[in-house]
Amino acid sequence: MILQVEGVSKSYASLKALDNVSLSIPEGVIYGLLGPNGAGKTTLIRLINRITMPDEGTIYLNGNSLSSDDISYIGYLPEERGLYKKMKVKEQIHYFGQLKGLSHYDVRAKAKDWLERFEVSHLADKKVEELSKGMQQKIQIICTILHNPKLLIFDEPFSGFDPVNAQLLKREILRLRDEGSTFLLSTHNMNSVEELCSDISLINHSKVVLQGSVRDIRHENKSDILSITLQDKEINLDSSRVEVLERNIISSGVAQLRVKKLHTESNSTLLSSLLPQAEIYSFYEELPSMEDVFVKTVTMKK
Repeated sequence: MILQVEGVSKSYASLKALDNVSLSIPEGVIYGLLGPNGAGKTTLIRLINRITMPDEGTIYLNGNSLSSDDISYIGYLPEERGLYKKMKVKEQIHYFGQLKGLSHYDVRAKAKDWLERFEVSHLADKKVEELSKGMQQKIQIICTILHNPKLLIFDEPFSGFDPVNAQLLKREILRLRDEGSTFLLSTHNMNSVEELCSDISLINHSKVVLQGSVRDIRHENKSDILSITLQDKEINLDSSRVEVLERNIISSGVAQLRVKKLHTESNSTLLSSLLPQAEIYSFYEELPSMEDVFVKTVTMKK
């Protein structure tokens, strides 16, 4: 595991920000850190970056207790951006690169590559204050990843991005993951969680209330609803075993059914009962979105 958080708690006066939180992140994955506002996500991120220290518990990086020297192996993109607005873009990147120990030569080479990747080479001589929010976000990301950290912590990285630039960022995140980087991604964008994250931890009221792989979590929270596209004919279904939720004509001679299985009806049994009655064009089980799971879990845990 590249990062392990074991039994971490943190309080601010009478406020319990984190309560016995544990998670483990393997190397080379994109791990989602989810939760409503005020749940404790930012506190955990601050602890991992040693901005503040836990009251209880231990954080390990590459199997060793996290120390101040380890911060150079972490790239942190905070939700609140930290660029110097009067500096030119290239000066900004150079400054942050040297803070992370890069030579002047390395900064120039890496900056050129990343400016091109994020399609902002033409902004190198612009002052940060002259850029749009989305362009400033790109520069902040470049400053974060320039020194090639093995662990990247991104807090709401898609904020300020239009759909085109959000896709560009997703592409670069996946490329960096494929090259060996590990991401801890904190976001309220559940579509991005489904697209990018292999595993998640959901924190609510300072505690981890849901944890595991995105795929397993969606399957565990399914509602036994099936979507069936079939020949538009009269269909007889056992109402004691299957409830028809919707029936729509989607084209000439083609209908779509949404049904909910009752009791322990298997997909195979249901399909077998349909095959003699009409031609089946598609048959799949609907899974809840991560947004559905998020809302359900947070609401249940209030």
